[in-house]
Amino acid sequence: MQKFLTLLFLSDAHARLRFWGAITLFVLNCIIGSIPGARAEAAEYASGVVLHSFGYSVLAFMLFTGCKGEPPQRALKAVFGIAVMGAIDEFVQSFFPYRHGSVDDWLVDMSAAIIAATLMWALWSLRKRPAA
Repeated sequence: MQKFLTLLFLSDAHARLRFWGAITLFVLNCIIGSIPGARAEAAEYASGVVLHSFGYSVLAFMLFTGCKGEPPQRALKAVFGIAVMGAIDEFVQSFFPYRHGSVDDWLVDMSAAIIAATLMWALWSLRKRPAA
């Protein structure tokens, strides 16, 4: 089971899938978040900070493991990707009367991305690579 999870979530073989999966999840998040009342229903289970932190941490993980390069490059790509995604999300929300774009939400997104990318950088650096 561990081998399967490693192959699925950490191997280079599925990196492209994780990258495009992150993009797909982000687009779905924007669409679902634009449905009237959807955000209010989600707030019954978790606060906006929790939802943003969890969601953008997962996206940062997927971008980190879906990009190529050394750990510092992957971390920068993941954080930059989340910066753009979070800004787009907040921009889109500003067009709906029942939603609002918030710099505070974007800062939560960025904080989650920085923490997740830094953790992944540290863990990825410790990872043993098979001999070529």
